[in-house]
Amino acid sequence: GVNSQIATTTGDYNGIGFALPANEARFVYDQLVAGGKVRRGYLGINLETVRGEFARVYELPEASGAIVADVREGPAVKAGIQADDIIIEFNGQKVTGSQDLINKVASTPVGQTINLTFLRDVNGKLERRTLSVAVGERPARPSELSDDTVPTTPQPPATLKKITPSDSERPRLGLTLSELTPVLAREKNLRDVRGLIVTDIDPGGLVSDTELRENMVIQRVNRTPVTTLADFERIINNLKIGDAIVLNVAYERSGRVYQTIFQFTYQ
Repeated sequence: GVNSQIATTTGDYNGIGFALPANEARFVYDQLVAGGKVRRGYLGINLETVRGEFARVYELPEASGAIVADVREGPAVKAGIQADDIIIEFNGQKVTGSQDLINKVASTPVGQTINLTFLRDVNGKLERRTLSVAVGERPARPSELSDDTVPTTPQPPATLKKITPSDSERPRLGLTLSELTPVLAREKNLRDVRGLIVTDIDPGGLVSDTELRENMVIQRVNRTPVTTLADFERIINNLKIGDAIVLNVAYERSGRVYQTIFQFTYQ
């Protein structure tokens, strides 16, 4: 490998180093020699790693794979990959998580065709499928996407309701939600989005430890669509301590609607 850093408190080598893998260094070197720049593979999807909570909700045999949280125009969409697909193999090799898949794609020559094996939820059942995808070239990231802040709601809608399990001894999510009406959806640039919009988060609640923020829209809870407060309460009130929670969430940034997934345990 190529040494890039060492761990030291004195300026001397303390026995721990950080290095780029030899195959990664070779990949970069060969591209620089051949074309003067590094071209990395790209599929055009946003990914989340399958963790224990997701594996339990989706009844997977193990917590392994990469969830397609969001898709945009690119090679994967053209090939037929959809949001919520769970990618488990890349050219027959196991995918352990999102970073593993990103690394595999990035080190694939642009234009090469690869096979992605994935699970797709069809009417509540996971079907195993494989698609061939021609790898594209990763574009330069637009500067406006580097800002991770999400706009806040200046004045919560009158229909808001705090969601707390009826039994005070149970864990508290700490969410205030409102049904996303067509008028509110237009106001928030969330056209064609359905679900419950987050209007407030209690710092002492369970979700405060996640990246869930105000103005995000919860569309599904544990695979079940939620469009009314009653839908959400029905699911939450049936949870037991230790159960997994998976939230499918939409949010707006810079005029575009994105999708993401949150996984945590009800405890």
